Amino acid sequence: MPTQHRAIQSRQALIRSAAETFLEKGVPAAGMVEISRRARLSKGALYFHFTSKDDLTLAVRDAALATLQEIEDAFSRSPEPLTAAVRDFTVELFGRVESDAVLRAGLRLRPETAPGLGIYALEQRWYALFLDKAVTCGTGGPAGPHASDTEPRRTAQLLTSLVVGLLHLGSEDRAWWDSEAVVGLWALLPAAPGQVCAVGIPAPTQIPAAG
Repeated sequence: MPTQHRAIQSRQALIRSAAETFLEKGVPAAGMVEISRRARLSKGALYFHFTSKDDLTLAVRDAALATLQEIEDAFSRSPEPLTAAVRDFTVELFGRVESDAVLRAGLRLRPETAPGLGIYALEQRWYALFLDKAVTCGTGGPAGPHASDTEPRRTAQLLTSLVVGLLHLGSEDRAWWDSEAVVGLWALLPAAPGQVCAVGIPAPTQIPAAG
């Protein structure tokens, strides 16, 4: 195996090991020796890749953010209108959180340690993402002749609150992350307003997130 490929594998193994240890013991109680042993690598190999636990913690954050970005990119490419696209996004997100210890650990890091992964940051980024989809693809219901330009914002706020709320609830009881439960919940949502002209709607960064 080429040396560079082995180095990449070792680094990934250490990040996974750190994430699993953080989930079990918390970041403060996680030891570097334990992390290296869990990864079946020497302490020297660990310090070759990461100079400190803080450095390793940032690597877990970056890996979690990269996975989250993949899920968000797939959402942005979806041709579905907002409500259906957010349903699919939520199912994919929770499936990845359950199966990926690095993403799960990243989402549990303190906001000051993992900027971009705290609840408030997720609200902001998902609200902007959902609003953009609402404007470009519609919200998912029949278009009406008197649709207000506030409808995409309200729908994006509602769906953002649902996703963030389910993410929080699932951290205590994973039944909230079950794909059938998510699809069933989405089926209970009332018909959303139709596509609204983008003219006059402020950019997502100018609008506060719900909550």
